[in-house]
Amino acid sequence: MEYTLEVIPLPVSDLDRSRDFYRDKLGFHVDIDQEVMPGMRIVQLTPPGSGCSIALGDTVWDTMDGPTPAPGSYQGLQLCVTDIKAAHAELTERGLEVSEPVQYTPDDGATFMYFKDPDGNGWAIQEYRRRATEPLHELLAEQRRQREG
Repeated sequence: MEYTLEVIPLPVSDLDRSRDFYRDKLGFHVDIDQEVMPGMRIVQLTPPGSGCSIALGDTVWDTMDGPTPAPGSYQGLQLCVTDIKAAHAELTERGLEVSEPVQYTPDDGATFMYFKDPDGNGWAIQEYRRRATEPLHELLAEQRRQREG
């Protein structure tokens, strides 16, 4: 059995404002924007090239056990790009307030920049240059084939 991580619910206070932010500032595709059951509107967006989406909601946690996370309480969500300088230029051109890239070591995967959404949910963007020629899903599939013989 394979389990794929495809949707991460994200707590926000204003669905329209957040949808517009992720769509217009980050270029995420709006997959769903509808009332999925009475009183529950979901806005699902996917970053370009990603197999995982975010689902914005203010009532989505009503269907789950446990505490409801506060808008802005998620930190450390991470996007990966193959060229952080190009991503920085694109995002600042779209009007996103994003930090300058910081290279922690010369190793691939060690350069990051950061931003917050309108509620304060914190994101990192990591440069991982090898993903241009070695997409993660292909590497994982190859590892699985090798394990299974």
